[in-house]
Amino acid sequence: MSTSTSTPVKTNPRSRVIFASLIGTSIEFYDFYVYATAAVLVFPALFFPGDDPTLSLLKSFAAFGAAFIARPIGSIVFGHFGDRIGRKGTLVASLLTMGVATVLIGCLPTALTPGWEILAPTLLVLMRFAQGLGLGGEWSGAALLATENAPAGRRAIYGTFPQLGAPIGFIVANGVFLLLATTMSPETFLEWGWRVPFLASAVLVIIGLYVRFKLIETPSFQKAVATGEVVKVPLARVFRSNWRELILGTFIMLATYTLFYLMTTYTLTYGTTPVDAPIAGLGFERNTFLVMLIVGVVFFGIFTLVSGPLAERFGRRAHLIVTTIAIIVFGMLFVPLFAAGTVGVYALLIIGFTLMGLTFGPMGALLPELFPTNVRYTGSAISYNVASILGAAVAPFIAVALWGAAGGSPVLVGVYLSSMGAITLVALLLSKETRDVDY
Repeated sequence: MSTSTSTPVKTNPRSRVIFASLIGTSIEFYDFYVYATAAVLVFPALFFPGDDPTLSLLKSFAAFGAAFIARPIGSIVFGHFGDRIGRKGTLVASLLTMGVATVLIGCLPTALTPGWEILAPTLLVLMRFAQGLGLGGEWSGAALLATENAPAGRRAIYGTFPQLGAPIGFIVANGVFLLLATTMSPETFLEWGWRVPFLASAVLVIIGLYVRFKLIETPSFQKAVATGEVVKVPLARVFRSNWRELILGTFIMLATYTLFYLMTTYTLTYGTTPVDAPIAGLGFERNTFLVMLIVGVVFFGIFTLVSGPLAERFGRRAHLIVTTIAIIVFGMLFVPLFAAGTVGVYALLIIGFTLMGLTFGPMGALLPELFPTNVRYTGSAISYNVASILGAAVAPFIAVALWGAAGGSPVLVGVYLSSMGAITLVALLLSKETRDVDY
């Protein structure tokens, strides 16, 4: 991209870039995971009550999936404005959308409230849809904020900072649930305690908005404006000129999404289901398994940061090919690790989340690098969020169905993960290295 040498380009301080990209995604993922945890622990009983616990759980997961339907829509809406008017204002709007929806969930009556049997779950799905809209615009903007401000040769390293918001948000969200569950009775938690994590999101959103209002536009977008490269309809341009990158980016993210939602939502369900249930689980106490999950997610965070230097040194493509092969092998280890007791479950969580960090970290650089500046927000957001439908929205539902079909064994769930990994591997083999593309 050429630009006049007389055109001054303002930049954000590095510390502000890192903090703003990190805190925004941390808040967004906190909001998202608060719902994910509640979808397993409390929503089946409070919003989808019935005589069949499995059916209630599946209804809760179906509502959980509404956000993933909304995310591609959010990517189109926020992507349009992110490529048309800039990254900063779009990031503020996405954070507000997500935050308001999360707080409102904490205010909803439940389906157990007389007269709210139908309206309560309907509003819950609507708020979940709004969460998806917000997250659909958040990730890509945060990734662009980091990578478009990164020094030369450090895009993958800077790109890991918004990715780090995922493990941080998960740890904080589940830590809050764990604290509440251990400091109040189960009856109190079901009555009103579950609302606290949702309402607390308001404080986090205010902090995030303050930080983001202090940002200026990224150098790449400033140059696109100065050289007249901004397009009127980014969506049309990206489908016309970069359709191949859209497809490859979507399937490159497929294994990442499948792995994460199996490691969180499915393992929590399988781990806490009683051994004598109609579809047998491992029978762990819920608080115990939440602690185990948090331990695993610590490795997620560590290896997200580790992945940045690796992707810079060896290239995004080579690093992800090796990691994806490891994910395929890991799917074959579900049965022996789950069968090995507490130590085996810890090993499964640590290995799985380590692989999650290694595959998720480089995506903050790779997906934006697939697209030119004037459609980068739209293109990376669509790939990221369409992958969320194919790899995440259906993953908990498919996992429960496969778990039941195998008579309580996780064997088919592991096969499912390996199959998604194989599809991602093919996409990586068909792609090109993006480390040295012009940005």
